[in-house]
Amino acid sequence: MTLLDRVIARTLPLVPKSIVRRVANRYIAGETTDDALRVVAGLNAGGFRATLDFLGEHIHSIDQAHRAIAEYLRLLEEIARRRVDSTISIKLTQLGLKLDARACLEMARRLIRRASELNNFVRIDMEDSSCTTDTLEIYRELRREFSNVGVVVQAYLRRTMDDVCALEDLRPNYRLCKGVYVEPREISYHDMRVINRNYVALLEKLLRNGSYVGIATHDELMVWEALRIIRELKLPNAAYEFQMLLGVDEQLRDIIRAAGHNLRVYIPFGGDWYAYSVRRLRENPRLAGYVFKAMFK
Repeated sequence: MTLLDRVIARTLPLVPKSIVRRVANRYIAGETTDDALRVVAGLNAGGFRATLDFLGEHIHSIDQAHRAIAEYLRLLEEIARRRVDSTISIKLTQLGLKLDARACLEMARRLIRRASELNNFVRIDMEDSSCTTDTLEIYRELRREFSNVGVVVQAYLRRTMDDVCALEDLRPNYRLCKGVYVEPREISYHDMRVINRNYVALLEKLLRNGSYVGIATHDELMVWEALRIIRELKLPNAAYEFQMLLGVDEQLRDIIRAAGHNLRVYIPFGGDWYAYSVRRLRENPRLAGYVFKAMFK
């Protein structure tokens, strides 16, 4: 990672959207449902599963939440109609978590119920630390009603081991990731060596407890550690899957799939692509360096 990469990552909000868009095109499926489902179909043909994220979070009105739910319901119907292999991933702030938690719960319940009727699955994404407690409480309530709902936990949060212990009775379906939001040190680990060790400890605990785990990582060391745990526990393929973001380290993605492991690609789409793109580029300053190159093309 060069000094230039780091500088660009910090100044991304000042870069014209048109420049960010050139770089982001690889990591965003497009703006429409048709765009997204074409990408899903292509990945399915290569042996990959998918999950779709309709971009948009921290809305300002409940009307926006209702529009998001309507879009997700249409998406579920289209997934079923086209018979593609894709689940959906949702952010509770997009359903009004910060505006009306009860209304958010009811909208999530409606969505998960319809997904169940269509034999599909809903993953509740984890957001910044201000949402963690409310997200887990809503997940707990929904998990008591539905088996087709999962949640995300983040290895960089100091609280996560306690959180997964508190959820053990539900045997959740998890996505385990490192975490991308900028958090203060009292809330999150800042040393990547510690984050990696916590990731491995969490993964082993979840798999030993019988949870299905989406192992979300682009870090080959974490892939190696995951495979070590899977071998030690003699787990069948049906007990886990790997997960990666669209457009990121496709060579590693292909290696994992060629070795016989299930792999799901996280596919963001929609008009609100800019905030997502900036967050991901900040997460990986090497990618941010491509923004600089794009400015001169």
